[in-house]
Amino acid sequence: MGIESILSFIGIVAGAAAGWKLKFLTASGAGMAFLVGSLIVLGSGIQGLMLLFLFFITSSLFSAFRKEEKAGVEEKLAKSSTRDWEQVAANGGVPALFAILALWTGDARWILGFAASIAAANSDTWASEIGPLSKEAPRHFLTLSKVERGTSGGVSIVGTGASAGGALLIGGASIFLFPGISIGEASMIAAAGFLGSIFDTVIGGTIQSRSVCPECGLETEARAHCGTATVHTRGIPWMTNEMVNFLSCLLAGVLPVLFFW
Repeated sequence: MGIESILSFIGIVAGAAAGWKLKFLTASGAGMAFLVGSLIVLGSGIQGLMLLFLFFITSSLFSAFRKEEKAGVEEKLAKSSTRDWEQVAANGGVPALFAILALWTGDARWILGFAASIAAANSDTWASEIGPLSKEAPRHFLTLSKVERGTSGGVSIVGTGASAGGALLIGGASIFLFPGISIGEASMIAAAGFLGSIFDTVIGGTIQSRSVCPECGLETEARAHCGTATVHTRGIPWMTNEMVNFLSCLLAGVLPVLFFW
């Protein structure tokens, strides 16, 4: 085992442990983060791990930023900002898949897909964490009517700007971490990541599963609220937030691979 592999392994363990200690991750989330990180290092090296860390660190910091102002938003979500294994797998599973494909095929184009899928995860997370802090209420992308903060399908200028910024950060970082990636390819990574976030918004606002709490009447993505099971009202039951995130990352990752094939 080379020194780079040893350092990568130490970094994965330290990152997962720190995420759990700081309550960014649950115990199961830390375990999944270790698995995802290991697969990414195997397929894309320490550079891929650094790109994953950039996503995890920035998204975790924005999750904690002005958290008290987003308390009402969390109630509408299926889970809190402390990520469990399903949330980690939804955002990290696709990058891990593309990294392994890059190792298996020896084709560097899969690295573009790897980076784009992380760009989509970062783009969506920044929008979800920064958008609710907008002074203006979001509007549903279909009806343009105002909706409550945290409603899937709701968009705002602040949230859209944050989404673009999250994708651009990963695209820009890819140039420095992977010397073979050109400015044009990095631009495609950022564009695909932003499009993945838009896809997430569209699916989230149309066919994502929705439920209502029978006790307080709150529409939420959660399976339980007020200590009781919520009642499914619309959307596809299995189209959970994690599934939407997974599909948006997958779409974003496929786009640059096909574009440069």
